[in-house]
Amino acid sequence: MDTDIKSKRGGWGSNFGFLMASIGSAVGLGNIWGFPYKMGKSGGAVFLLFYLVLVVLVGVTVMLGELALGRRSGKSGVSTYRALSKKYTWLGYAGVLCGFCIMCFYFVLGGIVLRYAVGYFLSLFGGSTFAWSGQGTDFFGYFLTDTKSMILFFVLYILLNIIVVSGGVHGGIEKFCNIGMPALFCLLVFIIAYIACQPGAAEGYKFMFRPDFSVFSDPNVGFGRVLKNAAGQMFFSLSIGLGVMITYGSYLGKQEHLQRNAFIVCGADTLIAVMAGLMIIPAVFAFSGGDPDTLQAGPALMFITIPKVFASMGLGTVVGVLFFVLVLFAAVTSSIALTESAVSTFEDELGWDRKKATVLVGVIMVALGTLSSLGYGPLAGVTVIGMQFLDFFDFLTNSVMMPIAAIATCLLVSRVIGVDK
Repeated sequence: MDTDIKSKRGGWGSNFGFLMASIGSAVGLGNIWGFPYKMGKSGGAVFLLFYLVLVVLVGVTVMLGELALGRRSGKSGVSTYRALSKKYTWLGYAGVLCGFCIMCFYFVLGGIVLRYAVGYFLSLFGGSTFAWSGQGTDFFGYFLTDTKSMILFFVLYILLNIIVVSGGVHGGIEKFCNIGMPALFCLLVFIIAYIACQPGAAEGYKFMFRPDFSVFSDPNVGFGRVLKNAAGQMFFSLSIGLGVMITYGSYLGKQEHLQRNAFIVCGADTLIAVMAGLMIIPAVFAFSGGDPDTLQAGPALMFITIPKVFASMGLGTVVGVLFFVLVLFAAVTSSIALTESAVSTFEDELGWDRKKATVLVGVIMVALGTLSSLGYGPLAGVTVIGMQFLDFFDFLTNSVMMPIAAIATCLLVSRVIGVDK
């Protein structure tokens, strides 16, 4: 294979920009929204233990492989796999398809975060916390069934992604991440410190860090479910098995240290995930008395718990605005990585310019994501293997498609290319 087939599609302005964009890809709703609720449903400290082992043994390895493939080829996932071995071209297309399936539910969740940010912002001007509905703390359940609002904010979130990605690698993605990621980290530290001072928070720390292996005998948890949830969370959170890191690696210069970068990205992602747990889980014990039903709330956990935290603060509305705006940043940094992977594929495969490819991806996402946005409203009675569309796309990508793609990537690196190269 020609080792210098790098295309001139742009590049990172600095290694710091690459790290912020890669960490942004990894750090998103998978950490802040997904990690705490899966920990709550999967035994707390036991889930955390499984997750950390998987990150070290699987996550770092697969990420390093994908970054190396991307830098070696200088192209998107599909073109990279085709250049290495035509037998593995399917793996590139599978990654793009998996990315689209993730976007089918991720963009809907991003729209919900956007709605919360707007709600807290409106409250600064004298309205209720969620001025458009007056539903207060029950807003999450209300919003899922409010079809017009769900569609509106879902589409607005897609438009936000299109605007950022159409700006290119250095002009759009890198600049966006350089500001949003450090700001999110600082705000998480503040909220964690505030929750740590609340009565009852200590029980949350015990749940997170004191393993209770008796959960394996619980028919609602069990060893297999904890392992599945931890593995799915790891793949989803690190954005591996999608071709995203291949695409980001394709913009890296030959002088960048791949091993160090892979460790930094995985380490930062894990740190933010644990910080999200330190923010949500102790808050459940401090403000809901450790109610098991709240811990089992699933995808709604963050949206139910965090408003209670802000309601107890003197400047809770202001903090609420900042929090959901920065969570929106985190969500966008991940979703623009998914969008970028698809866009770069259309650029390489069809020879299109960036803006045309970005618009097409946006149109596809509106069409596919509408199923998830209506899954708890008009399409509530329609299920796939017993799941709503949003839950089905979550399960399909995290527990099926991404693990298969990661295993295939490891086989490709070890058997086709060779570990030395």
